[in-house]
Amino acid sequence: MNIDTVVGLGREAVEVALLLAGPLLLVGLVVGVVVSLLQALTQVQEMTLTFVPKLLAMCLVMVAMMPWMAQVMIDYTTRLYTSMPELVHG
Repeated sequence: MNIDTVVGLGREAVEVALLLAGPLLLVGLVVGVVVSLLQALTQVQEMTLTFVPKLLAMCLVMVAMMPWMAQVMIDYTTRLYTSMPELVHG
């Protein structure tokens, strides 16, 4: 196994991680900005008010996207395991 193979495997792992985490982080960002704007407009500065809506929204998105996320992880793991012989001997 040469350095290009290792870098390629690491790059693919980071891509899959970003692909899986991206939608959740985007929802957390959008909900956080909306709640912050509402807090600024109403001048209510409660810390739990920002945490709870983000947590609920991210949980809902994760439950809704779980089949897709599982399929992405299964595909990545399958590709990794099927390429194992050529990684070891190639």
